[in-house]
Amino acid sequence: MPVEPQDPREKSLPARLALGIVRAVLTVFIILDEIARPFYGPLVRWFASLRLVHRLEEAVSRLPRPLVLLALAVPFAIAEPLKLVGLVLMARGAFWPGLIVLGLAHLASFLIVERIYEAGREKLLTYAWFAWIMGLVTRLRDRVLGWVRASAAYAFAIRTRDAARRWWRGLTA
Repeated sequence: MPVEPQDPREKSLPARLALGIVRAVLTVFIILDEIARPFYGPLVRWFASLRLVHRLEEAVSRLPRPLVLLALAVPFAIAEPLKLVGLVLMARGAFWPGLIVLGLAHLASFLIVERIYEAGREKLLTYAWFAWIMGLVTRLRDRVLGWVRASAAYAFAIRTRDAARRWWRGLTA
């Protein structure tokens, strides 16, 4: 007897569970980003407005493209492994040192890597492989954000965040 093809939207229980876990983890991270953005956003804008940072961005933008790539790669290659070190420290019971390492690594990403990328973006995107990777990352990010933002958990978290903000404004008014 021929087996009828299964509708691709009908996934097995293990697949649904795995996707549910992935969606839950991504939702938590995205919600934490939404909560933290009011705190780190002003810091990033302040850092970007510093005269020294403007000078460094101008210097990066004048570099030949291989050196722009190197200028981006060095702090990235330091900050990203440090994030894992922070997580490992936390997992081994050194919660506060791990949190500090993780926080500093994220801060370095926000403040240094992002500024170098923005300063040298035009030259970096002239590398076909780099432009392809950035396009892939952007599409993946947009897809994940859309997937998470369509969830009931995200909608609940945003309603809760907005209610907390209204409550806080009422207290400080």
